[in-house]
Amino acid sequence: MDMRFVMSELAGLDEMAALPGLEEVSPDLIAAVLTEAARLAGEVLGPLNRVGDVQGAVLENGVVRTADGFRAAYAAFTAGGWNGVPFESALGGQGLPWLVSTALTEMWQSACLSFSLAPLLTQGAIDLLERHGSEEQKAVYLGRMMSGEWTGTMNLTEPQAGSDVGALRTRAVPDGGAWRIRGQKIFISWGDHDLTDNIVHMVLARTPDAPEGIRGVSLFIVPKFVPTADGALGARNDLRPVGLEHKLGIHASPTCVMAYGENDGALGYLVGEENRGIEYMFAMMNNARLGVGLQGLAVAERAYQQARDFALERSQGRDELTGEKGPVPIVRHPDVRRMLLSMKAQVEAMRALCYWVAANLDRARRAGDAEAEARVDLLIPVVKAWCSDLGVEIASLGVQIHGGMGFIEETGAAQLLRDSRIAPIYEGSNGIQAMDLIGRKIARDGGKALEAQIALMRRDGPAGRLAEAVDATERTGRLIAERYGRDFGAAAAAAVPFCRLLGFTVGGWLMERGSAAAARRLGNGGTEDREFLEAKMLTARFYAEHLLPQATALAGPIEAAGGAELEMAVSQF
Repeated sequence: MDMRFVMSELAGLDEMAALPGLEEVSPDLIAAVLTEAARLAGEVLGPLNRVGDVQGAVLENGVVRTADGFRAAYAAFTAGGWNGVPFESALGGQGLPWLVSTALTEMWQSACLSFSLAPLLTQGAIDLLERHGSEEQKAVYLGRMMSGEWTGTMNLTEPQAGSDVGALRTRAVPDGGAWRIRGQKIFISWGDHDLTDNIVHMVLARTPDAPEGIRGVSLFIVPKFVPTADGALGARNDLRPVGLEHKLGIHASPTCVMAYGENDGALGYLVGEENRGIEYMFAMMNNARLGVGLQGLAVAERAYQQARDFALERSQGRDELTGEKGPVPIVRHPDVRRMLLSMKAQVEAMRALCYWVAANLDRARRAGDAEAEARVDLLIPVVKAWCSDLGVEIASLGVQIHGGMGFIEETGAAQLLRDSRIAPIYEGSNGIQAMDLIGRKIARDGGKALEAQIALMRRDGPAGRLAEAVDATERTGRLIAERYGRDFGAAAAAAVPFCRLLGFTVGGWLMERGSAAAARRLGNGGTEDREFLEAKMLTARFYAEHLLPQATALAGPIEAAGGAELEMAVSQF
């Protein structure tokens, strides 16, 4: 119910039909799509979560085998056409808004995070090729990836080059109309598997005369099987998985070490122009960063639901408020209620932020709305970092509510905590997201995009703690923009707390808007949803009272940044 509320009341789903290409989108259509997606998530993907965690993926004779049930689940997923939801129908997609795709992605990831990574990366590869691929490349690859017949991956990281993409050593040498790729990539999610006949790797590599650093990186399509001009599978390419990482979580998602060109060189096909690879890859990376922020939300939602259900069923102790003798359900204990409401409030704030950003993405792409595009650019690093950080924190609260049983694998609470921990790390660690926020998104334009967001929030007349948080955001944002060129170290040291401050503030603004919408519905006689709407208002109140103060409290560390942490000598750590 909250998903539909946020889509309609905060993200403006009803306005989507006014955007070019979305004229056929109607509330009834979206309701039907969400219902079918929920059924697939609950009945097909959800049961895989525990199975995949226990069995994991295995590498056998050069081929990665997925856990029991994954192949059948993927067949059901592709049969429903879910891979192509946000892409143009003329290219083989469903032609629905990114807002709808965002809600569906939350479902897939909440049901089984390991499974969801395969379609997430494929969607990113589709988005990249749709925007930067040649017509010939689109003809061969787009339709087959939209249908799910082929999957896609992202290949950046190398053993000596983690987040420093400019240090990569993979080489590309021209060979007629193609290139020969040689090198090794690590941490490649779904780099090999048995779900599809072909895998389309998007690989960053250096051409012979490329300049050093990140400006000398080019992007190549490197398929597992080289297709013919009409898309039929040809010869096996010179690439293979040489190992699987043994990980803390997401065991069923194969994280591969990929070797390219051990023999004649893997055939690759240049995307766009040489030395513009990182620019093109950002299309896929931004898509993935929205998806990873959703992972934080999705895992947090599942952790909340499990903790809530446990708290309703687990009886222990007497009711200290009423004096009723125990045992009573632990949901009646004040501290458990505090933890549950903290989980619920932050989940709702994350959902509001993710869906609102997705709706702005639709407006930017379909209507050329420059203001919407600026909001997306500003807030994508916040979505990724703030939501993935909170995902870990909320999963940890879920373990706490379960008590000792939360530390036992059979309850599933521990798996959610383990699975969530990768999200703040991959697709650019959250420190990198924060640096992107203060550098590319604030300092580069003198803080104009941030000022526009603050003005948008002020338009609603914020009061109380929200007004204090908006004031703190404006004050510290200006400070960071001013410091960035004058005292870079101080600005960089403040990046992570500022990113968190902005997340809590925008989340609080959206929660207040949601509360106001709930009040309007109640005033208009929304009696059938009364319990939900009243809970919506109480949750927003809790957020303002217990969580928004974190935003204003972060102003102190931001203003003090660049002191002790920069003055301490390396030898003193």
